[in-house]
Amino acid sequence: MLRTSLLGLLCLITASFSGALYANPYEKTLANGLRIIVKEDHRAPTVVHMVWYRAGAIDEVDGTSGVAHVLEHMMFKGTDKLGPGEFSRRVAAVGGRENAFTGRDYTAYYQQVPKRALPEMMALESDRMANLKLDAGEFAQEIKVVMEERRLRTDDNPQALLHERMNAVAFQAHPYRRPIVGWMNDLENMTYLDARDWYRRWYAPNNATLVVVGDVDHVALFRLAESTYGKSRRHVLPERRPLVEPQQLGTKRLIVKGPAKLPYLAMAWKVPKLKDVERDREAYALEMLAAVLDGHEASRLTKHLVRGQKIAQSAGAGYDSTLRGEAQFVLEGQPAEGRTVAELEAALRAEIRRIQDDGVGAEELQRIKTQIIASQIYKRDSMMGQAMEIGRAEMTGVGWRNIDTILDKIRSVSADEVQAVAKKYFGDDTLTIAVLDPQPLAAARPRPASGALRH
Repeated sequence: MLRTSLLGLLCLITASFSGALYANPYEKTLANGLRIIVKEDHRAPTVVHMVWYRAGAIDEVDGTSGVAHVLEHMMFKGTDKLGPGEFSRRVAAVGGRENAFTGRDYTAYYQQVPKRALPEMMALESDRMANLKLDAGEFAQEIKVVMEERRLRTDDNPQALLHERMNAVAFQAHPYRRPIVGWMNDLENMTYLDARDWYRRWYAPNNATLVVVGDVDHVALFRLAESTYGKSRRHVLPERRPLVEPQQLGTKRLIVKGPAKLPYLAMAWKVPKLKDVERDREAYALEMLAAVLDGHEASRLTKHLVRGQKIAQSAGAGYDSTLRGEAQFVLEGQPAEGRTVAELEAALRAEIRRIQDDGVGAEELQRIKTQIIASQIYKRDSMMGQAMEIGRAEMTGVGWRNIDTILDKIRSVSADEVQAVAKKYFGDDTLTIAVLDPQPLAAARPRPASGALRH
């Protein structure tokens, strides 16, 4: 099932001690443009330290797809001061954990360490922000790891492959048509110079946000940031032009063949994203529609299609309104044995039509709102969760200061608004349908042994 990321973002707000999770963040911008957001949380002597760069797959161009992700791997290959892999060894030596991830809209690096180790982490991270050493030999080895990651997570995963190909068809011009991991041909022809150019273009303090959550004093943290990150020079960033997908003029359908036991179906409609936190209403209503369909174990798709009619083995809905690019509302599922993709498509359409015709009861809507909050309350102990939500809000343009407001807006969504977006946005002209055509499992390609994958 798909997760609705805005609701995940909002649910953490309930994890406060006094009612608002983001009541105490402190913010400062250094002279070089680096934004710093500090959330003091003194319940345990640990700290989460994250650096977010507003550069992801959306900023790539044809021919170098995947370069943002490749550069993420290369960031662990050393600087003039550190040898390959030494960054990770330093983190492990202090009893911490670290990793990184690349998304469509951003790339982020994090360490979770004892508070005493924070100065060392800031020195290490600020060093590779400014002094990364990109070696052709190291690149030649690491690009093989990235290609193997693509084979493992996409080429050998029929459902992932289905979604990759669906996005490539759904978007005609928008950068979301390219996969985050990159097309294999682009990876095979990529050189360390491509990664170097990406690093020089986007990895600057004025394109980054530092998020620190944990047992810290914000005043001391700001001083430490000045003495570490403050040494990096800002530079002129490339111009970002508007990215607008041409209007879709009819249903798009595609079939993807892959080794699998059962077929799979995904249906994606183009819908609006959240642009104005105060004035937009449809994005919030679409979030609630996704929750009605697939927000919990007793949601409509599970109740009606999986347990009731037994048409589907699994069924889900997903919508992400907080992103830099274009938004889609996705329904997907796997038919039960003996049932067909056509039956599942008809059943998914029927669930939307039921809401279009009959709406959503006020009691059902209120129950879902309550469950959204209750199901996430245990996240209040997660410093990593807090840092993730603050960082993602900043990278996608929502801003951490608006998170409480967004929760209030979600709470105010009415049943009529949910019915209205169901009626408005689920016509066939904006729809892309992808079907996995299962091939014999014996057709799966043998996969060579690989090095360790970072993620």
